[in-house]
Amino acid sequence: MERKEKVCREVIENLLRERKLSEKVFMKVLKEVAKKYRLEKLPTKIEILSFCTPAEKSRLKKVLTTKPSRTISGVTVVTVVAKPAPCPGSCLYCPRGINAPQSYTGLEPAIQRAIRNDYDPFLQTKDRLNQYKVMGHPSDKIEVIILGGTFTALSEGYQEWFVKRIFDALNGVDSETLEEAQRINETAKHRCVGLTIETRPDFCKEKHVDFMLRLGATRVEIGVQSIYDDVLKFIKRGHTVEDEVEAIRIARDAGYKIVLHVMPGLPGSDFKRDIKMFKTLFSDQRFMPDGLKIYPTMVIEGTELYEMWKRGEYNPLDDEKTIKLLVEIKKLVPPFVRIRRVLRDIPATKIVAGPKKSNIRELVQKRMKEIGLRCRCIRCREVGHMEMNFGLKPRVEDIKLVRREYKASGGVEIFLSFEDVKRDILIAFLRLRIPSGKAHRKEIKEVDSAIIREIHTYGYALEIGKKPKEEWQHRGYGKELIEEAEDIAKIEFDKKKMVVISGVGVRRYFMKNGYKRDGLYVSKLLK
Repeated sequence: MERKEKVCREVIENLLRERKLSEKVFMKVLKEVAKKYRLEKLPTKIEILSFCTPAEKSRLKKVLTTKPSRTISGVTVVTVVAKPAPCPGSCLYCPRGINAPQSYTGLEPAIQRAIRNDYDPFLQTKDRLNQYKVMGHPSDKIEVIILGGTFTALSEGYQEWFVKRIFDALNGVDSETLEEAQRINETAKHRCVGLTIETRPDFCKEKHVDFMLRLGATRVEIGVQSIYDDVLKFIKRGHTVEDEVEAIRIARDAGYKIVLHVMPGLPGSDFKRDIKMFKTLFSDQRFMPDGLKIYPTMVIEGTELYEMWKRGEYNPLDDEKTIKLLVEIKKLVPPFVRIRRVLRDIPATKIVAGPKKSNIRELVQKRMKEIGLRCRCIRCREVGHMEMNFGLKPRVEDIKLVRREYKASGGVEIFLSFEDVKRDILIAFLRLRIPSGKAHRKEIKEVDSAIIREIHTYGYALEIGKKPKEEWQHRGYGKELIEEAEDIAKIEFDKKKMVVISGVGVRRYFMKNGYKRDGLYVSKLLK
């Protein structure tokens, strides 16, 4: 046995003897072993993991997993980037990176991984899965996110090939068709529980929404950037607010989760106008997103905006103004919205002017704490983040079923959740939609239907089939939420059928609960 293996095995065996595991206990054990062997350099968690058996990995994952936040929300995210291609827009802030999709600089981590793999979707997916394996993360519940600006503007042949190759990588076998790859993935080791596609409002019409459904997409991220027509025109965005409203309605009525990309600090806007924009997003039924990616405007060399800035015609938000703005936004955010990002993943060295601090989310949280406030968005309340950030755990006796109802895109949204109501901790939720009269999918309109758009249980990702110990997944919260949604749809809204936009890898879960394949969805008649 080599020295490194001997050291790592001793760390593992000593950890297994500990009654209670924590980061503090791990460091104590590690230092004791290091002292015994007079090590100059401590072994890394990744090195220790490499000498664990599968059973040991399972028992020690709490302390040996690297970057635990990667799977703290119950899924493992795999980001895959489409090839660089011309974009339908000509936005004046766009970096147009070399050998990168138009809206990226080429230095972002996901883009670097894509470049390393020559933008091959199969290789990118395999690369990321291997990284998760090395870091000790489970990878059976995969949420795929396809980046690359306007994926739906690319040829349908390329889109289909691209997604099929992602499924091939997840399945570990090559398929003849996309449909075959999806069928295999229903029971694969790495199941696609959600597929997100980025697009623009003018490329999110009925035909685009239908094709994305065929690909297996469950969430759409729409780059609206602003809700002011004068700003959209000035930045040469190439679409209108009317396009945004229509895209959101079409996608929502088809069952998609809706994430909007919004850019405060654009030319033509100001602090007050930006605040008004977010108030509108959270109150005007034409918008009401499920999630937001907030990208404060940055000045990148080589863009039209850079030339404006050099001439003194544009003053961007700095770090302090950005923090103030985000604090105000977080005061407004409803508890059924998830703020997914608050800054572009662009290296500070590429930002000429604008917010540069990469830890701006933490700075915003600190500022809110100083004034006695806490963000109530989904991300800030979910059980894994509450434990990691505040050391708070739910108490079973305080977990209640909570219902929130609001109007959106001509229909009714019902947000059902299990929450520790005393500590404001979110454990699981479901989005139920009573669609508008304009819903175009035959699976939804031929029989009067309601739609489950999303169902999610938070906390550390638990492997499929595993029973929970401390984890919150696999405790039956999902099944209870589905039953409650079915009762509401049938009794209160007289709906005859429940339709679910299901990730390919979750179809079998719904089938166990009485659902059957129905076109590009799964559904169940409500009797």
